[in-house]
Amino acid sequence: MSQGTETVFTWGAPPLKFGAGALDEVGYDISTHGAKRVLVVTDPGVAHLGIADRVVASLRHYGIETEVFEHSHVEPTDKSMNEALDFAKDKGPFDGYVAVGGGSSIDTAKAVNLLLTDGGELTEYLNKPVGDGRAPSGPLMPLIAVPTTAGTGSESTGTCVMDVLSLRVKTGIGHWRLRPTMAVIDPTVTLSLPAGVTASSGMDIVCHALESFTARPFEDYPAKKAEERVPYCGSNPVADLWCEKALSLIARSFRTAVRDGANVDARSDMMLAATCAGMGFGNAGVHIPHANAYPIAGMVKDFHPVDYPQDEAMVPHGMSVSLTAPAAFRFTYSSAPERHVQAALMLQPDLDSKIPDEEKLPTALINLMRDIGIPNGISGVGFEASDIPELVPGTMKQQRLLSISPREVTEDDIAAIFEESLSNW
Repeated sequence: MSQGTETVFTWGAPPLKFGAGALDEVGYDISTHGAKRVLVVTDPGVAHLGIADRVVASLRHYGIETEVFEHSHVEPTDKSMNEALDFAKDKGPFDGYVAVGGGSSIDTAKAVNLLLTDGGELTEYLNKPVGDGRAPSGPLMPLIAVPTTAGTGSESTGTCVMDVLSLRVKTGIGHWRLRPTMAVIDPTVTLSLPAGVTASSGMDIVCHALESFTARPFEDYPAKKAEERVPYCGSNPVADLWCEKALSLIARSFRTAVRDGANVDARSDMMLAATCAGMGFGNAGVHIPHANAYPIAGMVKDFHPVDYPQDEAMVPHGMSVSLTAPAAFRFTYSSAPERHVQAALMLQPDLDSKIPDEEKLPTALINLMRDIGIPNGISGVGFEASDIPELVPGTMKQQRLLSISPREVTEDDIAAIFEESLSNW
């Protein structure tokens, strides 16, 4: 069929290994895929903590030759991706990859694997209209993702995100072949994360789950041919289950994980929530808050978040996603009122019943953001009303995401959401 209402949805995720000590089994896991020479991709902070060393030890125990790239950039850019690619070209070839770190390291490994396996230039694969939207021509090398933060869910998804410096916009690559071969999740590696990083990365989980749960339903799209299917197919019954589970874990443990980072149960809940939300949004998709986050991060002026490297200005991804989320969900409320109320009560089960239904989800979000120290709107990270005309075009470039919105969104709508998000409380 090429016309009419869609009747098919897709869902996929990599195999998962979860629990204390899982990190030390990576060597065995990738050896089962026949890998003999592996590139470990990590960042300086994770390398300093010795987490990557444990992975290397496990790899070498199974006779796997290993090289380590430990300069993944926090909030990666096209420049930093190409630096990792140059390193891999110089040290390669490799027949396997292990990413150890946050979403930045995992996304960097995905890009290196894609470009070394499939060839071409980075810009060819970037989502349209920023890039050409080229799809991988065949399977990639095995990649095991070992997340060290509870946030991006990149270990579960076929998405890789970066800043394109010349355009001052964030975009990415999306294709199911980018999904890691396996996700190995050891919650004990997050025990040393500072509160600011825990809060920001955790808001990414929150928005993944909420945006996927409220996304345009899969059956609302025109029917596609087999070759036209994309990773983000809209909300669907399977993705909903994972989003619901993520929100229940967040409600139980997010505030505790920020306030008491040594609480192993809370850390475990948040790592599981990140993966569950990844299994939701990696198939259903995300929409307005994520689309707005890309220009917010790409156009940062002089904001230096607490507990992040202070050598350059940045708005961490999870923080940037959350800043316009309350206003965005006010905008989308009319598309599915019951679903928005359900999401609010999953996020905050004790929410005051007297709050008007259209305000329930924005209120639950704001209560959480205030409790964990997220800045008060885009003005809290250095933007003013006069910046909104420059922010809007960056959002409108994210048509892959905006197409997932349950309400059609115009430039004027986005401008109004930014205006409303100058401060959230």
